[in-house]
Amino acid sequence: MAAAAAEQQQFYLLLGNLLSPDNVVRKQAEETYENIPGQSKITFLLQAIRNTTAAEEARQMAAVLLRRLLSSAFDEVYPTLPSDVQTAIKSELLMIIQMETQSSMRKKVCDIAAELARNLIDEDGNNQWPEGLKFLFDSVSSQNMGLREAALHIFWNFPGIFGNQQQHYLDVIKRMLVQCMQDQEHPSIRTLSARATAAFILANEHNVALFKHFADLLPGFLQAVNDSCYQNDDSVLKSLVEIADTLCGDTNLNNMQRQLALEVIVTLSETAAAMLRKHTNIVAQTIPQMLAMMVDLEEDEDWADADELEDDDFDSNAVAGESALDRMACGLGGKLVLPMIKEHIMQMLQNPDWKYRHAGLMALSAIGEGCHQQMEGILNEIVNFVLLFLQDPHPRVRYAACNAVGQMATDFAPGFQKKFHEKVIAALLQTMEDQGNQRVQAHAAAALINFTEDCPKSLLIPYLDNLVKHLHSIMVLKLQELIQKGTKLVLEQVVTSIASVADTAEEKFVPYYDLFMPSLKHIVENAVQKELRLLRGKTIECFMQDASDVMQLLLKTQTDFSDMEDDDPQISYMISAWARMCKILGKEFQQYLPVVMGPLMKTASIKPEVALLDTQDMENMSDDDGWEFVNLGDQQSFGIKTAGLEEKSTACQMLVCYAKELKEGFVEYTEQVVKLMVPLLKFYFHDDILQPLNTPEVPWRYVSLTTERVRVAAAESMPLLLECARVRGPEYLTQMWHFMCDALIKAIGTEPDSDVLSEIMHSFAKCIEVMGDGCLNNEHFEELGGILKAKLEEHFKNQELRQVKRQDEDYDEQVEESLQDEDDNDVYILTKVSDILHSIFSSYKEKVLPWFEQLLPLIVNLICPHRPWPDRQWGLCIFDDVIEHCSPASFKYAEYFLRPMLQYVCDNSPEVRQAAAYGLGVMAQYGGDNYRPFCTEALPLLVRVIQSADSKTKENVNATENCISAVGKIMKFKPDCVNVEEVLPHWLSWLPLHEDKEEAVQTFSYLCDLIESNHPIVLGPNNTNLPKIFSIIAEGEMHEAIKHEDPCAKRLANVVRQVQTSGGLWTECIAQLSPEQQAAIQELLNSA
Repeated sequence: MAAAAAEQQQFYLLLGNLLSPDNVVRKQAEETYENIPGQSKITFLLQAIRNTTAAEEARQMAAVLLRRLLSSAFDEVYPTLPSDVQTAIKSELLMIIQMETQSSMRKKVCDIAAELARNLIDEDGNNQWPEGLKFLFDSVSSQNMGLREAALHIFWNFPGIFGNQQQHYLDVIKRMLVQCMQDQEHPSIRTLSARATAAFILANEHNVALFKHFADLLPGFLQAVNDSCYQNDDSVLKSLVEIADTLCGDTNLNNMQRQLALEVIVTLSETAAAMLRKHTNIVAQTIPQMLAMMVDLEEDEDWADADELEDDDFDSNAVAGESALDRMACGLGGKLVLPMIKEHIMQMLQNPDWKYRHAGLMALSAIGEGCHQQMEGILNEIVNFVLLFLQDPHPRVRYAACNAVGQMATDFAPGFQKKFHEKVIAALLQTMEDQGNQRVQAHAAAALINFTEDCPKSLLIPYLDNLVKHLHSIMVLKLQELIQKGTKLVLEQVVTSIASVADTAEEKFVPYYDLFMPSLKHIVENAVQKELRLLRGKTIECFMQDASDVMQLLLKTQTDFSDMEDDDPQISYMISAWARMCKILGKEFQQYLPVVMGPLMKTASIKPEVALLDTQDMENMSDDDGWEFVNLGDQQSFGIKTAGLEEKSTACQMLVCYAKELKEGFVEYTEQVVKLMVPLLKFYFHDDILQPLNTPEVPWRYVSLTTERVRVAAAESMPLLLECARVRGPEYLTQMWHFMCDALIKAIGTEPDSDVLSEIMHSFAKCIEVMGDGCLNNEHFEELGGILKAKLEEHFKNQELRQVKRQDEDYDEQVEESLQDEDDNDVYILTKVSDILHSIFSSYKEKVLPWFEQLLPLIVNLICPHRPWPDRQWGLCIFDDVIEHCSPASFKYAEYFLRPMLQYVCDNSPEVRQAAAYGLGVMAQYGGDNYRPFCTEALPLLVRVIQSADSKTKENVNATENCISAVGKIMKFKPDCVNVEEVLPHWLSWLPLHEDKEEAVQTFSYLCDLIESNHPIVLGPNNTNLPKIFSIIAEGEMHEAIKHEDPCAKRLANVVRQVQTSGGLWTECIAQLSPEQQAAIQELLNSA
């Protein structure tokens, strides 16, 4: 007995040494442990686990070692034990679980029990440990929380514990899990039961009947996912992802089932990205499965010669995998995704099977947006590699290479064009000559369109001759094929390529225009069949010059628009073509309005439909009707008819174009257009309807973005329509304003999208500027005040929420990028609040100050020192407007803004300095006598900024110029507050201003005042300063600081002309100017 106790004591020392930080001690202990016979190990380890007086670390180490022993050496050790010892071990483990008080230790013993149970299932599935099952059933129903947790933990660890009796116990297992999942008092039990359920499902992944039997556990499981996440426990969510990941890779399931499983993971990558980034193993497992889906392509002998571009088959694994990869890259970011996927793609591109090379290239296209930053560093390597595949032996691989080039041209523009223009243009033109594969030709042309759309004009010009030569020869050849064979696919894309090149090259394309016109006119005149509508539409869009002739041709050859279907592709192109003609012809286009407005208004009035349909209804509606469906279960589907939605958006944008270009020439149509546009401020499908249906079949982002463009066009049109209607007189103008005003204010309060909201707010401000004082009644002011107050409060609340998210355990670089984007959006809305207040102050002056007081505390909060610099910038801008438009009454509020304004002139942020300096300038100009002492105080602060060493750097120059202008305003409007004779020579040395055009006009006007009054300090003794003044004027002209139509330009020209008559003085002034300055002076004389 004493010997056994001594051996056990030695074993405790051994356990301690196994935990030693000393490598030598630990290694020696490991060797000693390995040499202990298996049976003795079990005895020693069990004794250590049982001994509650032993050190906790030693007990936990013993538990880990015993589990490891049963896992790795069960067959060598356990069967050799006498049966009574085996029975004792099983009984001992169950007893320890029941007696153990430490939760972490109990879990480790449960792990041992699960491992033993796993090994005690024989080849026929018989469980050799029935006592273990009885313990499981007894414990899960126990009132003891620890025992219930233990039972669930064992089942989670080994869900196959029932062996061949599983089917017999299936209802019992289900009741057990349901009961635990409904335990409202113990969140840990709900979490463990959900994890055990997930493990059981995964262990039976091929048992479809079991899946169905356990389907009604799903609501409870999802509730457990939700609850555990709020408790900062993502273990259940991870279990859900593991199920989805397993199902996604199960090729025995049908495509839709695998895709739905993948959707779970992809949706989490978008909505719980920070959590998923922690579990990189899940992402690492999912990415190869997406790529495997993308390889699931069918051979198609007719593919290369197809003349119609079929819509993507959204049921196919290839399309689903590509879409999922795109979304996951955007959701998780390139820092995680690119290293995981890069090697996979490189291996695929070297695979002899064309499907793998195709999938690899499509994968590169898909990840470009999400991995943008990381791919930029290796873009040269990627581009060189991709271009090789434009010569791949398989046409579908060449097609995929064209796709990758086109996508990179969009994702990495304009840097892509600047770096790779030479090799990419040459490679695409060569691929467009692939006469035997028109799908490849057409896609090469499409890639060229992507490339030229974002290509800087200067880069494209050197290639024009070569581009025109290739495009023209292909167009002539394909036009012949159209006439002879009726094939049109390549011709459609080439025509669009010509239009894209012409758009980018602008006037440089004019010499080539006559080369293309005969073929283009032939298409418009003859391509009138229904199947050629898209070709004709694209050709119409291609016209750039001879606008009057082209309009006549269009009017002569077009079909009756009343007969056109909503989704006729000609409509969109013809509407775009008319807008181009309008820009080219200007006022002359007015004569065509009676012809074009009918179809344009019809298209802008299209009403997309949504419906909830049963299976029978859905079968009665064909895909040709433009309906897209998503199955909601229970034999119901959600349908959305998107036919004509894009055309509606284009038509609304073109109406804005007409109003902008034709102005009063559009007045006949203002009433019908405003009646169309005002309701469109509310044109949206709610995201809570669309977003859950965000599948390839119902492209939520596409529908959402298109409806947003309609609302933006509606908002943009409002001030332009008011401008058009001015010629009808104030009564007509007021009626139109009353029709739109309420809707605009309500839209500011309800618009859900920040980009659209900013446009509505901007348009509302422009409308107030057009209508002026009196355009808002008391009800308008009350509603607007409440909305602006809510926007400002929301601004502060959002900032606080972002700070909370920065403290979250899931916070990382990707989250910070997202938070910065949110912040930028919030700041942009703040700028629009400032715009609205500016328009109100400039129209109503000091009368509006009592209304403004409800917002005053919030604006004061913006300029507090602890606020971010954009808050302080825009808070100051609002107070700048108060001073400029409401003085001298503005001094009532000086206690709130004057000290911060003086302090912020020297702020670290140039944007804040600029806003403060502008405020000090208008304070001198408009502020009244109360502001005099503060003008004196401001001067040295302004001078300090101007004279700082980096005052003229790019980031600082605007703030500095506002300081210079403010000094000028103080001297001009408050000369008794400063020593003008002392300051004036310095001020002259700082001129001219050229970055801030508005302040440049102010300073040049003051300079003209001084010269015209023969100010001795400005002119100098015997006019010796005139050469310097000429230099200032010339530099201002060279930088286009003042427009020639501005009265100030004429005053400056007159100053020059007066000197011009004085002979020698003129020669002296001109001689001191550079050739460029002399040319600028001459340009001023010629133009002003």
